[in-house]
Amino acid sequence: MKQVTATGQSVEEAVDSALAQLNISRDRAEIKIVDEGKKGFLGLFGGRQAVVKVTVRPDAIEEAVKYLENVSEKMGVTVQVDVRQDGKNLTFWLSGEKIALLIGKRGQTLNSIQYLTQLVANRYSNQYLNITVDAEDYRKRRIDTLIQLAERMAAQAVRSGKQVSLEPMPSYERKVIHTALMNYPKIKTTSSGTEPYRHLVITPTK
Repeated sequence: MKQVTATGQSVEEAVDSALAQLNISRDRAEIKIVDEGKKGFLGLFGGRQAVVKVTVRPDAIEEAVKYLENVSEKMGVTVQVDVRQDGKNLTFWLSGEKIALLIGKRGQTLNSIQYLTQLVANRYSNQYLNITVDAEDYRKRRIDTLIQLAERMAAQAVRSGKQVSLEPMPSYERKVIHTALMNYPKIKTTSSGTEPYRHLVITPTK
């Protein structure tokens, strides 16, 4: 962690000096005032310079990338991490060999990695960030699979006249199915249960 101690005729001057030495903007800095300083008599005698200690605040994106690389390495996977940002929305794209190990059964491992990456990133961010972690375009393929599942289960519910309960899913996956069936005739969708066992129920309507 980079840190410098700087002095100046005022606290602001000392802070500006430290920021220049570290080559960072103020929003990346953690500032500790060691001594506010004192003006001397007639500005000449008995004065004392202000002293500050400035530390570089870790960058949220850099820390998230390091976390993803470390977790992948411990799982025996070497990954390349590409970052795409759209305002508060960040997507980390993972690519490399043995990438299936990071996805896991029905994306469970990838979902856990995404959740933990979100915690890491927001620990260092000044604003809340929405994090998505994707591997080899898994998210898009999963959405396509969920939509197909939704249509198939809706047809089953209408045909049988009975409720159909799906397996537990993360909230964003349930939302995909809710959205896919929003205008589907003769059925309604609701969520039931508590996390992590909350699941979607498709109910035929008269």
